[in-house]
Amino acid sequence: MARDRELEDIVRADLGLRAGLSEKPMFGGLAWLLHGNLLCGARDEGLLVRLGKGNDAWALEIEGVAPMVMNGRPMAGWLRASPAACTDETLRKRLISAALAFVDTLPSK
Repeated sequence: MARDRELEDIVRADLGLRAGLSEKPMFGGLAWLLHGNLLCGARDEGLLVRLGKGNDAWALEIEGVAPMVMNGRPMAGWLRASPAACTDETLRKRLISAALAFVDTLPSK
């Protein structure tokens, strides 16, 4: 697993400046947190986004988007967009926007 600096820069630009947003190396890549809650992450395997349980059905219908799997178990509400899917600017921004909308509802840590 390696970092994808180009994807990190793209995601950073998509997120823009936002109060409460921070970056942290995690999962072999770079993660963004909003008020201490994991929002999304980027690495060589693509983009990780947190949409929340029940908020991800629309995204799972898109080619290149799949549930995040940890220790062989799919994680409900967490998705991984493949590197190819991340090149679709409209899709990437929609996923990030949906993640922001969900994580913004969580209490700050």
